[in-house]
Amino acid sequence: MIDVTAVFDIGKTNKKFFLFDKDYKEVYKEYTKFDEIEDEDGHPTENLQALQTWLKSVFENILENSEYNVEAINFSTYGASFVHLDENGEVLTPLYNYTKQIDQNIIDSFIEKYGPKEDFLKTTGCFDLSLLNSGLQLYWIKHTKPEVFKKIRYSLHLPQYLSYIFTGIPLSEYTSIGCHTALWDYTKKDYHSWVYKEELHKILPPIVSTETSINMNYNGKRIKIGVGIHDSSSALLPYVRSVKKKFVLVSTGTWSITLNPFTDRPIVDDTDAKDSINYMRINGKPVKATRVFLGNEYKIQVAKLSEHFGVDEDYHRHVKFDYNVYSEIMHDFKHMFKWESINDEDMPEQTNISYNEFDHAYHQLMTELVLLQVKSIKDVVSGEKIKRLYVDGGFSDNDLFVKLLSHHFRNMKLRTTDSSLGSALGAAISISDKKLNSKFLKKNYSLKKHVPFIIS
Repeated sequence: MIDVTAVFDIGKTNKKFFLFDKDYKEVYKEYTKFDEIEDEDGHPTENLQALQTWLKSVFENILENSEYNVEAINFSTYGASFVHLDENGEVLTPLYNYTKQIDQNIIDSFIEKYGPKEDFLKTTGCFDLSLLNSGLQLYWIKHTKPEVFKKIRYSLHLPQYLSYIFTGIPLSEYTSIGCHTALWDYTKKDYHSWVYKEELHKILPPIVSTETSINMNYNGKRIKIGVGIHDSSSALLPYVRSVKKKFVLVSTGTWSITLNPFTDRPIVDDTDAKDSINYMRINGKPVKATRVFLGNEYKIQVAKLSEHFGVDEDYHRHVKFDYNVYSEIMHDFKHMFKWESINDEDMPEQTNISYNEFDHAYHQLMTELVLLQVKSIKDVVSGEKIKRLYVDGGFSDNDLFVKLLSHHFRNMKLRTTDSSLGSALGAAISISDKKLNSKFLKKNYSLKKHVPFIIS
């Protein structure tokens, strides 16, 4: 029988279950998806009942499996999502989707009470006032659904609700509070004063460390149950635990998110910087972050280039960096791509490709996309002495992206990693007492070193 830690890793689309052995090797996995349901306004939302039923069913089945001895369980989920419970612990409302639009009058009244807007944004690190900042959801319910609000005993962040399903104990922890909620005052290291004035603190459970676990009997078995963790913060944790020197992590995908967990100045000065966000580490320390819709734009532009040059849609995957082509581009460089999902002051009014070959146009595209990434990284480094740069996710396999990024940050050590289990593994590590050493990323994350190309 193998001793294991179980983790539920809940994304908006895929719901995953993993078992990790004592060396954090995956020994079992199970995936599922649920159709979304609609809230009372017809907006799509998570099927919370189906999720709860699946969680319990999967876990109870694994407890009966004679191959595994489950010693601990934890939960990683997306953020900006609350589950509201009444005094009997019953769910009161749908899990309102953070994409749901709310009446502008609500936002205006909030700013009138707790503004000026710029000051509020600078203390909370939230550069957007919508349900993507889940604190606004509590304000919205209180002022548009007062009868529902009166019945709320606890509002739990989604990771803590999953833990609550197994423990019955309502708790909060730092990574969920700090993931763009508009609830936290980063200058005071406490809930923002508006939370107390609206008396929301009365429905927010006690705050504990993310490393907290509860030893309890579950179906007659002694198990350590974690309090849950926000998925982005969870993905950062293996790096924080195993890398001793300061670093920046660029987590690439549809969104490219750059994380600086060592900053002394967590809030970006520019209140127009809508792509600046903040997270918190498991110990409450701030994480400065920026985001670029890089993977989304890449997908759009590569599809257009493939059609324009009549090449296979997967051809771009095989293009390697060519220094001579890059030199030609940089000899008389000018921006050629008009982005469809990114606003950039340097982009032209329309795309104008002057090349006759796909490879040249692709080098131009990557050169311009990397410039956006460079700006995003510089915004979070912001003059601090950080010499290490880690890149994980989809672009870590892109030869041009890695070589060009390495070129722009010649004064930093660039490493790529493969961390497909990132957030799930972080959830397992967060409730473990086991120390990680510098070899962890090499052993578990396929760590690769990269050096800048030679300039001739």
